[in-house]
Amino acid sequence: MLGAIIGDTVGSRFEWHNHRSKEFDFLTYKCELTDDSIITLAIAKAVLKSEGDINKLPNLAVRYMQQLGHLYPDAGYGGAFRKWLNSNNPKPYGSFGNGAAMRVSPVGFAADSLDEAIAMSKAVTMVTHNHPEGLKGAEATTVAIFMALHGKSMLEIRDYIDKNYYPMNFTLDGIRDSYQFNETCQNTVPQAMMAFFESTGFEDAIRNAISIGGDSDTLAAITGGIAEAYYGIPSEIRKHELTFLDESKLAILVEFENKYKPIMEKKIGNDVSVPIERSADIKVEKGSRESMMEKAVQAADKDIENAEVSVEETSSQKLFNFLYEDCNILRGPINQDEYKSYVTPILFFKRLSDVYDEEHEKALKESGGDEEFASFDENYSFVIPKGCHWNDVRNVTQNVGQAIVKAMSGIERANPEYLSGVFSSFDDANWTDKNKLSDERLKNLIEHMSKLKVGNNNYSADVMGDAYEYLIKKFADLSKKNAGEFYTPRTVVKLMVMLLDPQAGDTVYEQRCLGLIQFKGRYA
Repeated sequence: MLGAIIGDTVGSRFEWHNHRSKEFDFLTYKCELTDDSIITLAIAKAVLKSEGDINKLPNLAVRYMQQLGHLYPDAGYGGAFRKWLNSNNPKPYGSFGNGAAMRVSPVGFAADSLDEAIAMSKAVTMVTHNHPEGLKGAEATTVAIFMALHGKSMLEIRDYIDKNYYPMNFTLDGIRDSYQFNETCQNTVPQAMMAFFESTGFEDAIRNAISIGGDSDTLAAITGGIAEAYYGIPSEIRKHELTFLDESKLAILVEFENKYKPIMEKKIGNDVSVPIERSADIKVEKGSRESMMEKAVQAADKDIENAEVSVEETSSQKLFNFLYEDCNILRGPINQDEYKSYVTPILFFKRLSDVYDEEHEKALKESGGDEEFASFDENYSFVIPKGCHWNDVRNVTQNVGQAIVKAMSGIERANPEYLSGVFSSFDDANWTDKNKLSDERLKNLIEHMSKLKVGNNNYSADVMGDAYEYLIKKFADLSKKNAGEFYTPRTVVKLMVMLLDPQAGDTVYEQRCLGLIQFKGRYA
């Protein structure tokens, strides 16, 4: 919930003075909370007071939106909503304004299931915005928050939104110069979501939303709610935002976060964000503003102390994020059911080339720089024929798909004992179809993968195994299949290995696939 409030606060000074760039001071004395924050807090209070009973939510939403609306009458409400606030008998007024989406982040945090999230979203929205587009905007935002909070990848969230709510077939760069102020859900929610989909972290998501202009505070509030659920909020931004909350607002936030644990964003290096949920034993007692502020800041500092992320987890997260970008590059001409046939072999290709380069460097070092010695096949776990290395493909500018096929098939032919079928088993991949994959798109894919080394020195076999299983599971989820059809769960694999204790050179009969698996022990 606080993510939406931060987005609103940051965007408040740009609503009528758009800033079409990501370069600006984030939180300054010129920022303030607007109606987006006030009504979000009202929905949070309604969720708390409903005690899990969805049937109570509509009346409670009306009660607390009016209560806080009267307490903060100058927050910048729209004309129709202000009239509703002041009505003795408030009724829905057929609105499809973006106010329906900016206020629902508490619902995404409180729901226990996707169906419940959708039902709760409808319950708090229909009391004002009962137009189908208003209900749709609120529901899409709630669904994105719920999915993000429950471990779905950005790829899965985007594809779900694209399939069920709004086409995600544009880019921020493509709309930045032409996008205008718009107060409707249908012309705000998709843009706010794309600001999240193109982000690398919480702050970056907010900056993306501001950078396209338009209804800046509401755009950033919607984006911020989703980004909080996915990345968490950086501790310093959290502590800064608390200074904008008076006692009444802070009391609602504290009560809500005591029940629905907030997420902290922990940055690992410059390009990896790890979401960390607050420990169950950390609670902030309600009291005066001063005491709540002090304890809330202490809780934020405690979050950092408790946020320990292992090197393996960090490496895995970095690799997972990187592989997701491969899917983004392929998005459009390649159906989501086909991602596995392209991303998996391209990862294998890069891994083999990087391991080969490591072994080449090792041979050079051992021989004092003797290139002839370093060229001996005995120094390598496998052979990469001339013209079939990753860098050979990277240097190709035309017919890139043909170069990829040539390299992959050449590696397989040169290593029939070790690598037979490692690429050709993905026989539904059509790298040479330029109607599907242009040279430009394939170059973008190759250049993206070139940014990350995936050799043994960079990623252990365990992390690579996790990455492969991650890909298989995510692709199975997208195609609505059971991941168990494609790989044996890691816990079962470990048990089998412990029981069998296979040694290098042993042959093991795998009854399920009716094949032979040799444990080479060389470059797994």
